[in-house]
Amino acid sequence: MTTAEIFQSPIFLAPMAGVTDTAFRILVRELLGDFGKNLLMFSEMVSATGVHYRNEKTLQMLETVAEERPTAIQIFGSDPTICAEAVAYVEQIGSAAVIDFNAGCPAPKIFNNGEGSALMKNPALLEKILSAIKKAVSLPVSVKIRLGVDANHINAVEVAKRAESAGVDFIAVHGRTREQFYSGAADWNQIAEVKAAVKIPVIANGDVRDFDSLDEIFSATNADGVMIGRAAQGNPWIINRLLKYFLTGEKLPPPTINERASIMRRHLQKIIFYKGEHVGVREMRSHAAWYTKGLTGGAELRNMFNRAETVDDFSEVINLLDG
Repeated sequence: MTTAEIFQSPIFLAPMAGVTDTAFRILVRELLGDFGKNLLMFSEMVSATGVHYRNEKTLQMLETVAEERPTAIQIFGSDPTICAEAVAYVEQIGSAAVIDFNAGCPAPKIFNNGEGSALMKNPALLEKILSAIKKAVSLPVSVKIRLGVDANHINAVEVAKRAESAGVDFIAVHGRTREQFYSGAADWNQIAEVKAAVKIPVIANGDVRDFDSLDEIFSATNADGVMIGRAAQGNPWIINRLLKYFLTGEKLPPPTINERASIMRRHLQKIIFYKGEHVGVREMRSHAAWYTKGLTGGAELRNMFNRAETVDDFSEVINLLDG
């Protein structure tokens, strides 16, 4: 997949731990239909060290299926050699259309290990990692970064320039610092500065939830694409709605309650298929909380979903949405 092909559908599903697994990616792809068949979606982040040691759970996270592709596999780590080895393995198994590297995750466990957004503190090391990754594969390579570690250390422009020098094909920028996590407003002006500083495509990420904010972020940043993260939680149809609006101007309505229930059933079926009933039902509880956010009686529905132990239990609660 070439960079030009990637940006023909310039709306992207962000990598989100515990959310963008195979079941979710397939569901988004189904909702897109043929219209968005080339839209790129990103996997949950996968440990390069886990790949190195061939950890079974880690290797399972690398698997993709035809129904979801093209998929970008996101790798995280801090050792250039191990990261290069991991992405070479990903290319070898043929699961990815793009290799993405995580330099933005703010989670304490990741940050304190010198990975994710901690690499914003060490641009030279990040450049070495990206250069090693680029040399290890023939696939397009991208990197996802933040604005910096905190408001006193904004260095996204420097990091983006180093990524470009390393040969990275495109960059995604989350308009917040590590210190912010997901609080406050994303700073789109800082993303605009990154866009102006490099020649490779830039994807803007942060606070896009609807048609208006999509227009606003493109206008404010001059970005080549937009990445949708938390707004897709419990809202997998947003990718199709935003892509169709961007490419055609058509504003599709949100799903009805009955359609929402049908989508939840499909999601449940897929997550059970890939993870089994015990794990699938428990992971689906989080998705159900997002699906029912803002609905009348949503709090009671969430309580019922959290008590569900089996697929049948869960399905009975979903049936309540249909009235």
